[in-house]
Amino acid sequence: MGRGIHRLSAVEVKTKTKPGHYADGGGLYLQVSKWGTKSWVFKFTLGGRTRGMGLGPIHTYSLAEARAKAGDLRKTVAEGHDPIEERKEALAQLATEAAPAMTFAQAVERTLEKKEGEFRNDKHRKQWRSTLDTYASPVIGAMDVGAITTQDILRVLSQETNGGTLWEAKTETASRLRGRIEAVLSQATVAGFRTGDNPARWAGNLKELLPKPSAIADKGNQPALAVAELPAWFAALRKRDGISARAIEFLVLTAARSGEIRGMVWSEVHDLDGDKPMWVIPAQRMKAKREHRVPLSSEAVKLLMAVPQVEGSDYVFPAVRGGSLSDMALSGVMRRMQEAEVKAGRKGWLDPRSGRPAVPHGLRSTFRDWAAEKGYERDMAEIALAHTVGSEVERAYRRSDVIERRRAMMAAWAATCRGERTDNVVQLHAGAV
Repeated sequence: MGRGIHRLSAVEVKTKTKPGHYADGGGLYLQVSKWGTKSWVFKFTLGGRTRGMGLGPIHTYSLAEARAKAGDLRKTVAEGHDPIEERKEALAQLATEAAPAMTFAQAVERTLEKKEGEFRNDKHRKQWRSTLDTYASPVIGAMDVGAITTQDILRVLSQETNGGTLWEAKTETASRLRGRIEAVLSQATVAGFRTGDNPARWAGNLKELLPKPSAIADKGNQPALAVAELPAWFAALRKRDGISARAIEFLVLTAARSGEIRGMVWSEVHDLDGDKPMWVIPAQRMKAKREHRVPLSSEAVKLLMAVPQVEGSDYVFPAVRGGSLSDMALSGVMRRMQEAEVKAGRKGWLDPRSGRPAVPHGLRSTFRDWAAEKGYERDMAEIALAHTVGSEVERAYRRSDVIERRRAMMAAWAATCRGERTDNVVQLHAGAV
C-alpha cells in the first residue's frame, strides 16, 4: 500500500499512547488525548477553511470501518459539500420528523418544573439552574434537544475556562453539570421530544472519551510553570501578538489573578510616567474585598505604555468586540503555546509536580516558588499575591503593605522573567513586614 493512504496498522492503533494526531492518510487521523483516550478524526479543507470532524472512538469503529467512513466523506468534500454541516442538517431533520421541537433551554425549564419537589432547598435549586445557565445554555441552549449528540456534550464539558478545560479545571462542577444535562435530556426523551440514547450518559459513552473525575480532580494547586523554565516561556510569550498575550504578560509581571487583569481599567493606574507607578485595585474587585496596591516594575510600565487605549472602552485589555476579555481568552494563549511546543516535538510547559500543562492561575504559584527560593520574607510575598496574612488582630496592627519593598521585589521578579540573574537578593528577617 502506498504511503499516501492507509499508513497506520491495527497494531499501531492499539499501541500508540503519546498524545497527538497520527495520519492514516486521506484526511483520516487517529487522535490520542493526553488522558490516553483514542478516537477517529477526519480533517478536510473546503473553501480555504480546514475543519476537523469527529467520527467516534476506536472501540466503536475499527480501523477498516473508520477508513470506509473517511472514504465516503472524501467524496462529499470533492463534491463541494461540508460533511459537518450535512450531519447537523440530517440530525436536525431526523429530530424534527421524530418528535416535536424543543430547545435545550426550554427543556431545562420543563425539567426544573418537574423536579421542584426533589430539591432539598432553594439554594440547591439555584445551584442546579446556575450550572446549566452558565456552562450548558451558551453552547447548546438554542439547539433542538432531539439534535444534541455526544460531540455537543463534549463541547460543553471541554470549553475553556480559567485553568484549562471545564472538565480539567472545575472537575466537580463539570461532573455535576454532566449529570444535570443527562437528567434534562432524559426528561425530554420521556416527554417525547427526543429519541435514542442519552448523549450525556457516562457509562459506555462519555466514560470512553473523558478521564475519570477522580483521576483529575483538582487536589489544590493549579498547574504551574517551573521557575527554571520561566525565562524561555516568557520570551516565547512576548513573540505572540494580540491583546490576550499582553494581558498574560502583565499578569506574570504583577502576579495578579486573571479576573483582576481582565477587569482592569485605566482609572486604576496611577503615576505611570512618574517615580512610583502603581496599579490600585478597588476592594469590590478583590477576592478578599480589600483594596490592593500593586507596585509596577519598569517592564510592566513599558507594557502599559505600549498598549493602545481603545476609544469608548475603559478596559486596559479590552476584548476585540468590546467589553472585557474572557477566561478563555487568557487560558487560550497558554494552551496554544503548549500546542506549539508539542507540535515542535518538545514536552512543552509542564508543571514539574503534576506533569500537566501550566495555566494562567498557576503562574502565581511560580512567583511564590521564586520568592521562597530567593529568600523573600513569606508575608511580603503573600501580600504581593493579595492573600490574607495573619490573624485579624495582626492585620489590625499592621498598617503598612510594604509597598516600596515590594516594588524592589517585583523589579527583581521582572528581571527573572527576562532571564537576568538576581542572586544579590537581601535576605529578609522574619517579622520584618
